[in-house]
Order: sequence, then C-alpha cells, then structure tokens
Amino acid sequence: MLFITNPHTRLQMNHNSNRNWRVMTWNVRGINSAWKWDSVKNKIQMSHCDIICLQETKKENFEQQFIKKICPTQFDCFDFLPSVGTSGGILIAWKGSLFTANNANRNPFGISMDFLSRHNNSKWSLMCVYAPCSPEGKEAFIEWFKNIQIPP
Repeated sequence: MLFITNPHTRLQMNHNSNRNWRVMTWNVRGINSAWKWDSVKNKIQMSHCDIICLQETKKENFEQQFIKKICPTQFDCFDFLPSVGTSGGILIAWKGSLFTANNANRNPFGISMDFLSRHNNSKWSLMCVYAPCSPEGKEAFIEWFKNIQIPP
C-alpha cells in the first residue's frame, strides 16, 4: 500500500497487516534559520510519521542537539548527506523505538538505508534523493538515475 499526499509527500507502507509505517519527505529549502525550526517540528508532529526525509537542508553537519530542535523527541536516530556549500543536503531521521537502520550508502545525489522493523522484523530499503539545479548537475543526476541498480 502506498499513499502520496501533498504539499509534503507522505508514504504509508503496509508490508503486512500488522503495522503501517509512515514516511514523510519534504524539500525544506534550508533549515539553518531558527525561525523555521518550530514550523518543521510541528509539521512532523502533525504528520504522525515514523521516518522523515528532508531534502535541500543546506546544512553541512547534523548533531543530536540540532535534531532535537527540529524533530519531535521520538526521532532519536538519524543519518545525513551534507550540503555542498549552500546547495543540497539530506537528512533522514527515524524513531529508534520502531526501527534499526544500517548500510547507509551515500552518493552525490542521495542516501539509501536498510531498515529493520523492531515490531515485526520486516526489512526494507529507503532512498532519499535530491537533484541539483545547475544544468551540469541535472545532467549528471539523470545519468546517475538511469543507472540505479535496485535489488529485487
């Protein structure tokens, strides 16, 4: 089962009838300004999601203290792809009480992770991508995207 809603995409996955996982993805267009932090945290809270993927964070580094400013307290695990200057950047954060994650694979356009449900031991992968705006970056992204190998 997959649901996509706007303005921010939310994915609802139902690999079996025991549990629905909600993934929210959002291009935040920068997250360095303190005035955005409460708005981001409130949207995450309202979505009732279990995992968030934020694109275009424009942030080179994340630490747990910062995650607490932008995420509800249940989001205690994260990984990220740093921005390049003021361009790009991806954050994936999740509720550690629900999932473990490993095998983070980073490339210039995204980050993928393998998740394991603590609820029912189901395994699945998540990839969060961000395409550059420059013509050269777009071209490189399309070439990379054409060659993605997705395991069965």
